[in-house]
Amino acid sequence: MAKSSTFDVGSEEMSDSAQQPWPWPPDLDAMSAAPSHHTLLFENAHVRVLEARVKPGETVPVHTHCWPGVLYILSVSDFVRRDPDGNVLLDTRDAPPQAPPGSAVWGQPLTPHMLENVGNHEQRNITIGLKPQS
Repeated sequence: MAKSSTFDVGSEEMSDSAQQPWPWPPDLDAMSAAPSHHTLLFENAHVRVLEARVKPGETVPVHTHCWPGVLYILSVSDFVRRDPDGNVLLDTRDAPPQAPPGSAVWGQPLTPHMLENVGNHEQRNITIGLKPQS
């Protein structure tokens, strides 16, 4: 039986993209702004599937994720998520435990942010972003 979780990734930065247009420019999209940390695995009119990898000590440049979706956790490490001005949005060392590897979790759209892996392991997940249907 597959593991599931009620963890909600990014809710502190939620944007109601179903009711409002995404206000950030396309060049902040994860694939444009941080291509060395995101790999496109599949995309069509309904979904975009990305693999994200952040090695220990690496910092992902400022980027966004404009669609909500499901994250499948492959490996975890402590990380700090900051806004573009460097203000801490989330430090997993001071937060409830992260979803363990093998978990599927819901993730909201994420406004501009950078992510620093401050742990000893690679942070890795697969994200299935759900595009709005017209």
